[in-house]
Amino acid sequence: MQRQRSLVALILVLIILAIVVLVKIPLQQGLDLRGGAQLTIQVKTTEEIPEISPDQLEAVRTVVDRRVNALGVSESQVQTIGSDQILVQLPGVNDPQQAERVLGGTAQLDFRKQIPGTEAQLSIEQQLRQQLLFEQAALLESEEGGDQEEEAIAENQAALERSNTAIAQLFEKTNVTGKNLKDAFAQPIQRGNGWEVAIRFDAAGGQGFAELTRDLAGTGRSIGIFLDDSLISAPTVGPEYAETGISGGSAVITGNFDVQRASDLAAQLKGGSLPLPVEIVENRTVGATLGRDSIQSSIYAAIGGLILVLLFMAIYYRLPGLIADVALSIYALLTLAAFALIGVTLTLPGIAGFILSIGMAVDANVLIFERTREELREGKTLYRSVESGFYRAFSSILDSNLTTLIACAALFWLGSGLVKGFAVTLGIGVVISMFTALTCTRTFMLLLVLSFPGVRQKPQLFCPNLSPSRS
Repeated sequence: MQRQRSLVALILVLIILAIVVLVKIPLQQGLDLRGGAQLTIQVKTTEEIPEISPDQLEAVRTVVDRRVNALGVSESQVQTIGSDQILVQLPGVNDPQQAERVLGGTAQLDFRKQIPGTEAQLSIEQQLRQQLLFEQAALLESEEGGDQEEEAIAENQAALERSNTAIAQLFEKTNVTGKNLKDAFAQPIQRGNGWEVAIRFDAAGGQGFAELTRDLAGTGRSIGIFLDDSLISAPTVGPEYAETGISGGSAVITGNFDVQRASDLAAQLKGGSLPLPVEIVENRTVGATLGRDSIQSSIYAAIGGLILVLLFMAIYYRLPGLIADVALSIYALLTLAAFALIGVTLTLPGIAGFILSIGMAVDANVLIFERTREELREGKTLYRSVESGFYRAFSSILDSNLTTLIACAALFWLGSGLVKGFAVTLGIGVVISMFTALTCTRTFMLLLVLSFPGVRQKPQLFCPNLSPSRS
């Protein structure tokens, strides 16, 4: 009796903790429930790398994953598809174009030294490039459309590429590149309006940057900060750095950035350069309306199935069925709390796994109650019948749940994305269903039998058409 009371106290503590967890930690929702953006990235080969190996594909996925983390998107998923594609799911993202710019850009950063005697030419080229950028922005904002405008945009873009090439020829490359970066983040300009990108070098990068700034200090020539071979900033170095250069391993990138562009550039730089070229082949937006409809339909299905199961158990199994209903409610509460605590991202397949695990939880109770009825029909007392019912059903329950867990492990190991979500939710549900069936149901039944003589005198509450004398 004392053992049953201790177990009841434990169950009550678990129920309270589960309620606290659900109140404090909301369930995470996946892309199909919350809405957001889904991008498919195609990894391309090069002349040096004619075939993409699994390690190279994983390297691209790692860089993309770091860039996603820099975007600050919670509950995102980045996974490989086949031998040359990467799927990115970004729940809650309302600007998929911005995500495409950050994830698809190569972001190859390097610092170059301006060639002596090119100061006047650089000034002319920069003015020309600024004019081309202004014209390009005006063309893109125009609402006229038509073939002539498309042709003008194409001609302007070609002129911009020629201008970028001409500017790049005025600089020589150094050994300071994006590979030497340790950190990058956007920050407001201390004096004036706008934003800039602060960068931190590693030891080798800091030393190389100090040497570069020392060579250019007081000469009037610029440090060319290039991103993907396009000049984004060309600062000069004052003569006060002629002896030591700018030391300390840090610098800032300026380029008339707004907060969005500065944040995007910092995310690309911090994520690193992509080892292979990529292309966004699909950019799909999942609306929040679809997510709400899916959640509503899933809730209706879960509640409807749960009510039908509860009614069946109460009508067919009488008192044990009611006890099983209580245990099943506890099971649902503990399972949802486990999802929230572990951080399971709930998707439609995940909800399907949870609903399926409800059926698995009922299955264990059915086995126990049928074994208990068999013991009662053989003339055993109610207490012995309940004990034997649990003992005889245990091996069957264990075998069925172990085989299901093995299937869940295979789905999680070999599957991907939504299949993994289904496997996780089903596996957690199976484990908790074993606990509720073998602990909650058993404890409640034994407590009723031992605490209430009226229950012991009515074994027909556990088995219909059984003589009351068999107690």
